[in-house]
Amino acid sequence: MTKKTLTRRKLIKNGALASIGGYLYLNSSPARAMNAMNASQSDKSRVVLIRDKDILNGYNKPDPDRLQSMLDRALLALTGKDDIVDAWKGILKPEDILGIKTNVWNYLPTPSELEQAIKKRAMDAGLQEKNIGIKDRGITNDDIFQNATALINTRPLRTHAWSGVGSLIKNYIMFIPNPSSLHGDSCADLATLWKLPVVEGKTRLNILVMLNPLFHGVGRHHFSKKYTWEYNGLLVGFDPVAVDATGISILQAKRKEYFGEDRPLNPPAKHIFLADTRHKLGTADPSKIELVKLGWQENCLI
Repeated sequence: MTKKTLTRRKLIKNGALASIGGYLYLNSSPARAMNAMNASQSDKSRVVLIRDKDILNGYNKPDPDRLQSMLDRALLALTGKDDIVDAWKGILKPEDILGIKTNVWNYLPTPSELEQAIKKRAMDAGLQEKNIGIKDRGITNDDIFQNATALINTRPLRTHAWSGVGSLIKNYIMFIPNPSSLHGDSCADLATLWKLPVVEGKTRLNILVMLNPLFHGVGRHHFSKKYTWEYNGLLVGFDPVAVDATGISILQAKRKEYFGEDRPLNPPAKHIFLADTRHKLGTADPSKIELVKLGWQENCLI
C-alpha cells in the first residue's frame, strides 16, 4: 500500500475517524503530544490494535511491506493525520537524536523488519541516519541513547518469570546498570525507570509487538513455541501503561481459551497496574482506554 492510499477515507471505512484527541495532538509539540492525547477523549488513552491475517512468512518473520503498512495505518489512526509523513513529523523533529529501544531475547526478539520500518519513517520525518540508534543491551554506554532527545519503545509481549510479563514498561530496564535491583516484589516498581533523567519525557511512541506472543511459561528461562500463537498484530499508543494493560487483557483471554479456565499469570504482572495507581505513569483502567481496532478481527480476544 502506498503512502497516497493511506487516507482519512480509508480510516473512516475502518471505524477509525479521528476525534478531538487527534486535534489536540496535531496542535501540540512532540514534548506535549502524549499529554494532549491522554487528556482527550474524556481522559481516555487511545490505543490502536491492528492485525493482518497474512502478515507472517514464518515464526516472528513479518512481511516487510505489510508490516510497514500496518504501522502506517496505526499511526494515522493514533494521530488523526491524513499523511503518514506528516504523522511522523508530529512526533519527531529533524534535529532529534532518536533511540529505538528494542528487545533481543533470542526466542522472541523485536523483528528487524519493524526496527527498519520505524527507522525509515524517522528518516522520512527528516532525522539524519547518524542520529538514529537501534539497540537493547549496552545502552548505558551508547552515545545515541545517552544523548537522545526522543525514544521509541518497542518489543514483543511475552510471559516473564519475575514480572509476570515482559512488555513496554519493563523494556526500559536496560537504562540502569543493575537491572536486578528492580526484581523485588515481582518487579512492582518498574515504572520508576520512566522517571530516570535519560528517559523522562522523551518517549514519543510505544509499539507492543503481538505477532507471536508467548502466553505461558514456567521457570526463569522458559520458552516453548507451543505456547505462542499467530495473533498477527501490533498495539500502538502514546501511553505505555494503556498499551501494556491492553496486551495483558489479550494474553489472559488466550490463556483462558487454551487452558479452558481462568489461569492468572504467576507471578502477577502487578507492575503494570502499579504504574497507574502508584507511579501515575499512565492508565491501566480499561474504562479509561479508547481502543481502536483495525484490520483482521477474527479471534481478536478483546
